Amino acid sequence: MTATVEADQRRRALPGWVRSPILVAAVLSVALIVVGELVSPGFGSYGQVVAMLRVAAFLGLIAVGQTIVILSGGAGIDLSVGKVATLAAIIASRVMQGDDAQTASGILLALAVCALIGLANGLGVVYLRITPFVMTLGMMGVVHGLILAYTGGVADGRAAPALVSLVNGRVFANIPGVVLIWVVVTVLVTLLLRRTKPGWDLYAVGANRVSAELSGVRVNRTVVGAYVASACFAGLGGIFMVGYTQTVFLNLADDLTLPSIAAVIIGGTLLSGGVGGYVGSAIGAVVLTVLTNLLTTLRMGEASRTVVNGLVLIILLAFYGRGRRLRS
Repeated sequence: MTATVEADQRRRALPGWVRSPILVAAVLSVALIVVGELVSPGFGSYGQVVAMLRVAAFLGLIAVGQTIVILSGGAGIDLSVGKVATLAAIIASRVMQGDDAQTASGILLALAVCALIGLANGLGVVYLRITPFVMTLGMMGVVHGLILAYTGGVADGRAAPALVSLVNGRVFANIPGVVLIWVVVTVLVTLLLRRTKPGWDLYAVGANRVSAELSGVRVNRTVVGAYVASACFAGLGGIFMVGYTQTVFLNLADDLTLPSIAAVIIGGTLLSGGVGGYVGSAIGAVVLTVLTNLLTTLRMGEASRTVVNGLVLIILLAFYGRGRRLRS
């Protein structure tokens, strides 16, 4: 009996919940909160948990598009989401300039620009046959250049009070509006992926593009649409971030690119595509946010926090990322 078969049998012998990435991620997030409460009383209080969920919502919204791109297969990944989110925040805040009357215009213009960027990514991947890693990495540089050209190196926009109120206002049970919006987005995206033809087509394309095409699925359109969705959700996350900070920065969401990928992986979506879903990614975003807050509470330096985050991701990948069977 080979070592691979033996390892597979050992995994199948584990309890069902242990073999579920979503449940493990959920348990891990609760465990981190408990540990935080033990080392720093108040860490697990209702108010603190709600505050962490608000921060997790920004990463979670960006991870929506990242999930869709990864599900589309073909080594799909979007390394431009952080810069795209920053650009959307800059455009929206510059149009708004603290004026409620310009809120809708700022959001729509920002999302339209994001859609064009996503379209360029998708067309490059599909028709120019540039690998997603290279295409989106190059686009990250392009967007950075656009940011510098648009701002002249000075980010001076301000969020409209209506957007600030939407993000930070307590709507129900002292929960910020952005968290409730995130919950609604999670439900809608999950239904879209699991209960509609575009969602089924996405899974089919991610599982096997040749078979999907033979089955009548428009593969190229599905893949391009995935990258457009990724850019739009990144833009939405960036817009809500500027509603949280109220002012914009040139690197506002740059640091969320790799965490958005990590959240998808932690949530159990297979990097090769076709297996997974957004609920796991949302929980993954919560895990990463709680972990970051815990490490900050423990007064770990940035270098140490980066190492710990990397180790957690490696451990979860070693346990869940080795085969398709584990997610069956």
